[in-house]
Amino acid sequence: MTERMVEANGVELCTEAFGDPGHAPILLIMGLGASMLWWEEGFCELLAGGGRFVVRYDHRDTGRSVTYEPGHPGYSGTDLVADAVGVLDAYEIPAAHVVGVSAGGALAQLVALDDPDRVASLVLISTSPALPMEDELPPPTEEFGRFAAGATVDWSDAEAVIDHLVEYSRVLAGVQRPFAESPMRDLVRRDVERARDFAAVQNHDMLAEREPADESLSSIAAPTLIIHGTADPLFPVEHGAALAREVPGARLLALDGAGHGLDRADWETIAGAILAHTAA
Repeated sequence: MTERMVEANGVELCTEAFGDPGHAPILLIMGLGASMLWWEEGFCELLAGGGRFVVRYDHRDTGRSVTYEPGHPGYSGTDLVADAVGVLDAYEIPAAHVVGVSAGGALAQLVALDDPDRVASLVLISTSPALPMEDELPPPTEEFGRFAAGATVDWSDAEAVIDHLVEYSRVLAGVQRPFAESPMRDLVRRDVERARDFAAVQNHDMLAEREPADESLSSIAAPTLIIHGTADPLFPVEHGAALAREVPGARLLALDGAGHGLDRADWETIAGAILAHTAA
């Protein structure tokens, strides 16, 4: 397992692959504000051990990928969608099973709409519909809202950034399970120390939303599995249920008591579900 720099969509992105390139490929798309490290190695190895070729990558302004001056992103959300396809091109993968978490799940939905021939199947974790829907979906929980409203961080102080991200991760984990602070702090520290310019991740908060278009999630043709925690404080589980209703044939796997993201306690369940979903 070694990192590989690739050119995708005209920029340099940092990637890493696990497993045999001859096996069925899985492309992992992380949420905004997070590098590929948040697809932890142990989780990637579970998928690779199940006979998959797994590729993860750093978004722009995360990890070791291209960075821009904080406050001045030279790209849009549409570019991040194109980056995912660019990574597939760099690995000469005609089509992959695409797995996205949080905003990465929204990007995965848009890849499936924009380039359906490149998506063998979709797995959408802890995410929300990427396009407007008639359903009125619940907002984040009050606990999340209070944290977001009161959070401040000095981006020039690495230790302050680490403390902030650990507390943010605690909130995202929800209130129904114990929070494993020590391994989370280790992960956050590695992410901050590895980044070219960690302050540049703020640019993700400035990206313009996709322009309204005459398209619908009901046009997604890829077989779709939706995985969602019942205690997700950012996107309550109703968001996952709405996706399951909108995407034809989609199946919803609810994780009892899970918050937002990939809790290590759920790795075996999530990996098993992804391996079963991608077996065809």
